[in-house]
Amino acid sequence: MNERIKQIADECGLYIAYDNREVTNKELSFFAETIVRECIDVVSKKCASPTAYQALMEHWSIEE
Repeated sequence: MNERIKQIADECGLYIAYDNREVTNKELSFFAETIVRECIDVVSKKCASPTAYQALMEHWSIEE
């Protein structure tokens, strides 16, 4: 697993393969949204046109 993914999982309270409890929907949603927000942030900084940024925001129903 990528170090950033491990860090995000830790920030979201996910302890994959370290305990036997199930991940809640709230934890999973927060984990996924955190990754999507980071991707959107990278795209918005790297692309001159806001098209990709806006498409990601729209696709994932993420509000600023």
